[in-house]
Amino acid sequence: MTYPAAPWTLKGYALQTLQWVDVAKVRPMIPSPFKIISPWPNQTLGGIYISTYQSGSSLEYNELIISAGLVRYSGEWGGWISHIYVDDEDSVAGGREIWGLPKQLAEFKWEGHNRVTVSQGENILCRLTYTQPSWSLPLSLTVPAFGYQQGRILHFQNQFNFNLSLIKSQVEIPPESVFYPLNLDRYWFTLYQNALNLVVDQPRTLE
Repeated sequence: MTYPAAPWTLKGYALQTLQWVDVAKVRPMIPSPFKIISPWPNQTLGGIYISTYQSGSSLEYNELIISAGLVRYSGEWGGWISHIYVDDEDSVAGGREIWGLPKQLAEFKWEGHNRVTVSQGENILCRLTYTQPSWSLPLSLTVPAFGYQQGRILHFQNQFNFNLSLIKSQVEIPPESVFYPLNLDRYWFTLYQNALNLVVDQPRTLE
């Protein structure tokens, strides 16, 4: 199995929800070396990220990321990815072996330009129905994240450039979904990232 060396450049568009997540519910999903960041008492910041990476990307695939919260370790902070799903075997291998991410295979069904369903076999993980944006604002930002690989803690940067829009959406997460306990259907808002250019940097190992 072959995959590109880091960094990976990923181009397409993405949908992102943001919300508070109960620290007690995410603690079992986060390795003990990490301290959970709570911007609000007993709450951390999490959400759902669904994307499609198209022509011009290091690999072309679809992706669902469950961000369970913000964490800190050895003076660094970043998002903790508790669940991550893609529909490309090379992406699974690269994600696990380069960044220490728990990637799994899943199926993505995009219906027109307003709905996406992610499933594994007959089990639906989540479904997101959304509206198209009516305006956008160019934005660049860097979002750090962690990986965990055979006891090694990895830290890396995600460099985003996109046109940002605020849209309406509805998230459905069946009780059978493994991340149902996080209550990720209680989000504040949904962001649409169009003309997305994401660079996922080579990670470094933290002591």
